[in-house]
Amino acid sequence: MNISMNELKASLRRCFEASGYFVGNYEDAANMVLWLEKHGLNGLKELRQALPYLCDDADKPLSNVIYEDSTSAIIDAHNRSALNCIAAAVDLAHAKALETGIATVTVHNCHNRMFVLKALTDRGRRGISTAAYWKNGSDIITEHTAAILSGRRYPSYSSGVTNLITTGDDKQALTIICSSRVDLTTSLQSDDSHMISAEKIEKNKNHSVNHGIEIDEDIWLKINYLGAGVLVENTDRSRLDAGGR
Repeated sequence: MNISMNELKASLRRCFEASGYFVGNYEDAANMVLWLEKHGLNGLKELRQALPYLCDDADKPLSNVIYEDSTSAIIDAHNRSALNCIAAAVDLAHAKALETGIATVTVHNCHNRMFVLKALTDRGRRGISTAAYWKNGSDIITEHTAAILSGRRYPSYSSGVTNLITTGDDKQALTIICSSRVDLTTSLQSDDSHMISAEKIEKNKNHSVNHGIEIDEDIWLKINYLGAGVLVENTDRSRLDAGGR
């Protein structure tokens, strides 16, 4: 089925709000999913993997900084989804880079790391070169790298199967680098067969704007089923408010 981007964003906001995301966080989460999807990077596929665990995040500790100096930090996300913790980590790297020229923030125990691309792109558009790196898998390891040059509107993204071995520290880890001095897009893998260029990402976005977004009916129903919790809560609150007047 085909829906507009406005329809999808509104439904995603309700879904994340009903799942216990804080004010502001559910806006960020909706924008992260929508950004990936409208730029041809499978945001809904990533969301499908996250949906069964969304409500669990409300019971987990908040992310916290376990090490920090002027140019780096290490954050424990406590097995949260990137949907409700990664924007703050990118903000921290960005702030440090503005002060020192380059900064690295590593986030451990973080799921759904593909959603970092929206936050990276926002910082690139604000004049900071930004990159992120992570690995997926246990037996077969896939490397993922995304980067955007300072002042550009769209990032590049690459992925590829490697013969690397994942250690315990690597699992569910994400490294974010921000710099006001260095072109970080050179960190992308050179294997073009696994590379999505900034130009391709821009074309995908233009297609979505013109033609809307295709979504499987089952995930559309799941998103709206979860979001219905917000509508019920608001209706109940409205009745109470009306009775108190």
